[in-house]
Amino acid sequence: MSSTGNLIKYISWPVVCGILLGLVILQYRQIEKISNQPQPALISESTSIAPLSFSEAIALAAPAVVAINATNVNVESIERTSEDRLNLYLGERASLGSGVIISKSGFILTNLHVVDTLFDAFDAQVTLNDGRKIPAMVVAWDEASDLAVLHINMDNLTPIQIGDETSLDVGDIVFAIGYPRNIGQSVSQGIISALTENSENTPGIIQTDAAINPGNSGGALINTRGELVGINSSIFSESGNFEGIGFATPASHAIAAFMEMADQAVEANAGYLGVITGEALNAQSSQLFFGIDNIHGMLVESVDEGGAAERAGILPGDVITMVEETSVIDAQNIMVEVRNKKPGDSIDIQIYRDGQKFVLPTTLGFGQAIIIDP
Repeated sequence: MSSTGNLIKYISWPVVCGILLGLVILQYRQIEKISNQPQPALISESTSIAPLSFSEAIALAAPAVVAINATNVNVESIERTSEDRLNLYLGERASLGSGVIISKSGFILTNLHVVDTLFDAFDAQVTLNDGRKIPAMVVAWDEASDLAVLHINMDNLTPIQIGDETSLDVGDIVFAIGYPRNIGQSVSQGIISALTENSENTPGIIQTDAAINPGNSGGALINTRGELVGINSSIFSESGNFEGIGFATPASHAIAAFMEMADQAVEANAGYLGVITGEALNAQSSQLFFGIDNIHGMLVESVDEGGAAERAGILPGDVITMVEETSVIDAQNIMVEVRNKKPGDSIDIQIYRDGQKFVLPTTLGFGQAIIIDP
């Protein structure tokens, strides 16, 4: 009996071990099968961007809205002195309006009636939200849409963000930003009162009850995200004062017109450096000014405020010795090289200063406007 028990004992251990091994293998295969099945993607919680507060939306757009002070020259009276002779008497009046910075390169969009004047003798000055003032040049205009493009030679500009006015609905909140009655930048709140459909020849119009007073023309109509949806243009009023019916040119039409006008302005204008030079240096004058006789070029007497030369770092007292690959002999050399370029083109200008020569990359601008004091 004992021998039979020992035999069973010796035989049972391999059987038990085999059974255990089989269970382990079976479990492993089950785990492997499960792990090879495609796992569902993790569902991340959607993060929605919180809407801007009204003050945040206005703060976003306000730096891009500027004040425009212009001088309008018009015929005030006509006097007939003979059958074939008339005398025209011209008068000047100040025009106040607003504009919107569209690009960092200095382009501003406004209404034509803000800067319009007789003989296209435009005279305008721009004041930025931060207080900086600079003459502005009217580079293009479109009478049909009552829009005009100005250009200023200035750095550190904040262009406005462009919105989609097609997403607007009647009742949506909007803000009109401008400079009414020359009291400084001001904001009025209203809603979209009506939206007209585009016709074949005229753009759609945005109607709003946000106050648009004299001086607001050309300013920005923005949505609650601080984006431009229209250019404030006019009011309907029997009294001459705001009566709750204002109109704005939709941003899509205004920006499309701006792009076309800006391209035409660049093509129609030569580049502008913005320097006044004195005499051409020869060996004698070079020795007199600098104590050496081998400095040749044009001595810079002054640079336009905010112009291409000033922005590039050219200073009065510098000597322009080379423009691109052309050595400067007289002012004609500079003129030819600059006039062969367009506004926005970059050129290399070599100058002599304090015993050293520097190469200054220079981005050309439009011709500097001149403010004529009345």
